[in-house]
This record gives sequence, structure tokens and C-alpha cells, in this order.
Amino acid sequence: MGLLRHAHKHIHAREIMPSVLTDIPGRQAAKYGKRTAVAYYRTGDGVRTEMSWTTFHSQIHDMAAAFVRAGVEPGMRVAILSANSPQMLVTDFAAYANGAVTVPIYATASDTQIRYILNDCGAVALIVGDAGKLHTVMALAGECTALRLIITVEDASDIKPDADTKVQCITYNAFLKSGQKRPDADNEVTARSAAVSDSDIATLIYTSGTTGEPKGAMLTHGNFNAVMRIHRQRLTMLSDTDTSLCFLPLTHIFERAWSYFCLDSGMVVTVNGTPSDVNKVLRKVHPTCMCAVPRFWEKVYTAIMEKIENAGTIRRFLMRRAMKIGWRRNLVYARMGLSVPRILEWRYRFWDKKVLSAVRAAIGIDHGNIFPTAGAPMSPTIVEFFHSMGVNIVIGYGLSETTATVTCYPQTGYEIGTVGTPMPEISVTTGAEGEILVKGPTVMKGYYGKPEDTAKVFDSDGWFHTGDAGTIDASGSLILTERIKDLFKTSNGKYIAPQALESRLAEDRYIEQVAVIGESRKYVTAIIIPAFKALRKYARSKKIAFRNNTDLIRNLDIRAMLQRRIDRCQADLAAFEQVKRFTLLPHEFTIESGELTNTLKLRRPVINRHYARQIEEMYK
Repeated sequence: MGLLRHAHKHIHAREIMPSVLTDIPGRQAAKYGKRTAVAYYRTGDGVRTEMSWTTFHSQIHDMAAAFVRAGVEPGMRVAILSANSPQMLVTDFAAYANGAVTVPIYATASDTQIRYILNDCGAVALIVGDAGKLHTVMALAGECTALRLIITVEDASDIKPDADTKVQCITYNAFLKSGQKRPDADNEVTARSAAVSDSDIATLIYTSGTTGEPKGAMLTHGNFNAVMRIHRQRLTMLSDTDTSLCFLPLTHIFERAWSYFCLDSGMVVTVNGTPSDVNKVLRKVHPTCMCAVPRFWEKVYTAIMEKIENAGTIRRFLMRRAMKIGWRRNLVYARMGLSVPRILEWRYRFWDKKVLSAVRAAIGIDHGNIFPTAGAPMSPTIVEFFHSMGVNIVIGYGLSETTATVTCYPQTGYEIGTVGTPMPEISVTTGAEGEILVKGPTVMKGYYGKPEDTAKVFDSDGWFHTGDAGTIDASGSLILTERIKDLFKTSNGKYIAPQALESRLAEDRYIEQVAVIGESRKYVTAIIIPAFKALRKYARSKKIAFRNNTDLIRNLDIRAMLQRRIDRCQADLAAFEQVKRFTLLPHEFTIESGELTNTLKLRRPVINRHYARQIEEMYK
């Protein structure tokens, strides 16, 4: 199995405490009262609404009582099909107060996925975030045998369930009202909350299913108690003066656990309901922290680099000078916890005030504290760029099955190119084929209703097998290599890690998406979707005529330009690792086409099937 590397000894004797998920609303309402708990920013009309801790707790209390009156018992599953919203958080905590189990479903899920999850978990209630999805749900209601209550956030009075279904449909506001001033229900909620134990399931997080059907990871109240505890130990730079922007889907365990941690810490959480509008919302909200995936930072990086390239000679010089000073101060000294020389500190403050702070302000991260980032490999070049600019990106690694974070950068001493060191109380080692194995109090109970699948991922010593490959360096930091299932071997017997190569190519401002191909082939190829906005601008500057995206990708001058950039990007790679040929597509990979998961990971088998002809052309 390899040498075991225990980050910390497990704590066996712990003080018996209430579940943090049942405790947060009341505890924080008593502490903060009318202070804002949750805000919601609508980009459509620019309206920001706020909910105080008193109101947040009151709505949770009313909804919990309404669940009691509706017959939702402890252990029953309450599904939520919605984009991010304050109502989603209210529903979560109301369910936890009853000892019920929440089951978030991505708002982008297909009809087949929705049907499968509702039936697999046996959901008795479903909260629907918008009227458009309600049509879908009503059509599926008769096929979901356990479902008996649908709560719609938006007004959908014109939509009624089929006469032959036994599903009740009620609006969110009417449901809340049904739980107001109900002493018997209130007492029952109090009793149920007190009875919740560490071993009780809090939520089922369905894996994105890059291969096979999704599985519901059973995360317990004990898992979340541990999450709060270990994050407080690691993230000591955070406090209730921080503010967080909830940008990733709350269905994703990363955003879900992070937002809970923020609320537990007393931060204001601003919910962004439309992920595509995050850049606008950032410039309005200016949060001190926000969790994100690498693709977000890749896009910000390419946008900044484009502006630098298009700037005048003097501005380019000033930016490069500032970044050089920032690199030395932040990465050579501050990163390692070393005292910054006085003259360097003075120079950094000067250049930060004159140049770097303006760039951060333009993005909306000028008040930044930390920005946790995980979900896929991230180029060390981009990580160094943002740290040099004074943006504290904290790289981490985790899974749905581990209640998110397994490792992340410590405050000092972190190694660029790694995903950090194990969190307190978490042990990490590597097994056969370099597979990353995890043990600790945040690891799931198992997959819901799937004992055979659960047995496959836990060995006899209790280690959870992640399916990811990696190594542990001399500093104890984890270096993430690849999903084991994604690793492939060329016909020459050389192993290729496609995600690492895709991440490297995605640094280029003219590349939006990449899928690397090469399993059992003579050489590596790639399907590339260009960044068409940048490409159109380039074409105009070179007086290249085009009518649409197809004209752009067929143009030989554009293909030659992309080939040169790709060659430069992979110049330091071994010859067998380099992309030898590429195909350009005029459209993106999408969730709707089945080419991306709901967490925006590539579904490689689907891509290989959809573009089989183009792939074969690259090997002729």
C-alpha cells in the first residue's frame, strides 16, 4: 500500500455537542440579531435584498414546523431542485432541524437525472426553484412513487399536478405560513433537533457521474461537525468580519460546506443566483472570500493578460514591474512566513497602491482575504500570477465523499504545484497505482442504498479510495496527478495525464475548452473550443474576413496562430506528452449535450462518441 502518512492523530474522546447544522440558526440569531445573515443579489434589476439572522432563524423555524405538519419525519428525504437562493438555505436548515435528509439536485439536471435521483433516494418532498422546472417535475411526479409534496418558490398557480397523482403542490410562502404559530409542531421540532446524533445522515450528495449512474454520498451530522472544527483550526485568518459570495451551485459539496462554514463563523453570505453573472456581482459585492473552481481564475487570468498585451508600452512596463515586486514579496518571503525586508515591503506597498490594487478593484476582489479554489487541476503559472498580484488563492482538494476539503494550503509554507497539506484530523496516504487514500471524521458513511459500491471504495483498514492519483512530497503536501480512470496509455506505452495537459492549454487566452485524446493511439491529440470573443478580435486586427465561428476555425492563418501558441505552451513537455494534432469546434461542450457533468467536468466517453469522426481524422 505504501508508506502511511498521518497528518494528525485522530481525536477519540470529544465533548458531546449538538449538531452544528441544527445549532447554527438559533445560536447566531441570539448572538447577531438584526445583523445580516444572508443577502441575495439579482443581476436582472440590480436589487440586493438582505435577511437578518432574526428573520433567517424565524423562517427556518416556520418551515421546520410546516414540515412536521406535512408529515415529514426524521430520516425522510427532502429534495431541492433550484439555482442558488436564500430559500435553498432556509430549506436546508429547516430539514436538519427535523432530522430530515436534504438531497440537492442541480438546476441544470436533465429529466432523466431528476427522475433517477428522486426515485433512488425516495424523496417525499421536493422544493422547486423556478416555474420552468416545475413543468418538468409535474410531468415526472407520477413516476416518483415516494413523492407526495412539491413546494414551488416562484408563483405557479397555473400549474396543477395530474388528477391521478397524489402529490400536493403548494407555494413556498404558503408553506411557510402553514408552519407559523403552531405550538405542537414547534415542540416537535425542538425534540427532533435535540435527538439528532453524529451518525444521522444530514444530506445526500449525488456524484456527478462521469462514468455510470450517480451515487448518493451519505454525509452525516458528524461529518459536518468535523468540517466546522477542522476548518476553524486551519483557516485562522477568517472571522465574522469577513463576507462571502456564494457563487458555485449550493448543490456542489464545495459551496455547500463552505457556505455552512461561513454562516457558522458569523459571516454575511451573499447568494448569487446566476453563475454567469458572477463578474458583475463581484464588482457590486466586493467579498473578502469566495470559493471557486480553477476555470473561474483561468478566465480572469486571460482577461488580465489580454489587457496587459493591449496596453501601451508604459502601462505594460508598470504592470510587469509591480508583478515582479509582488512575486518576490508574496512568494519568496510572505509565503514561507519569513520577515519581508523593509525596503522590499516599502516598494511592494508603493506598487500595490499605484498598480495592483486597481487591478483587484476592477475584478471586485480588492477587499480579498482568501479565495479557496478546488475541483480540478490549476496551472502553477496562474496560481503564482494571482499571489504575486496580492490575491490569496488557497488551493485545496476534496470530494463529495469527504465532505469537501481533504487538503489545502496552510497559511504559510505551502508549495505551489501542490494541493496543500492534509487538514487537521485527516490522514492521507497513497496505495496501488498511486491512488490517494483518505481516512478521517469527514469521510462519508457510504453510498445510499448501494452497499456493493460502498464496499468497493473502503478497504479492510477503513481507508477510502478516492479514485484520484497523486504523490506526497517531502513537505507533506499532496501533488494531484489525475483521475485514475482518466489516465491513459498511448500505443507506445506512455502514460498521459489529460487533465494536467488540458489545464496547461487552457491558460491561453484564445482557448476556452480542451479535451485531450490518445488512449491506445500513436500520439496525443486534442479537441479544442476557441475563446471566440478573443478570436474574433484577433481576426479583425489581422483583417481576416469571417461570418461566423465556422469560418474562423477553418481559416488557415488562425489555425497556424493557434498551433504556434500551443507549441509554445507545451515546449517543455516530453515529446510523447505533446499534442501533435488538434480539431477546432465551433461550439462549446455543454451540460445539456451530456458532454459536461453538472460540476463542469468532461464526460470523456460521451465526447469520444460524439466526435468519433473528427478524432479518427486526426489519426489518418
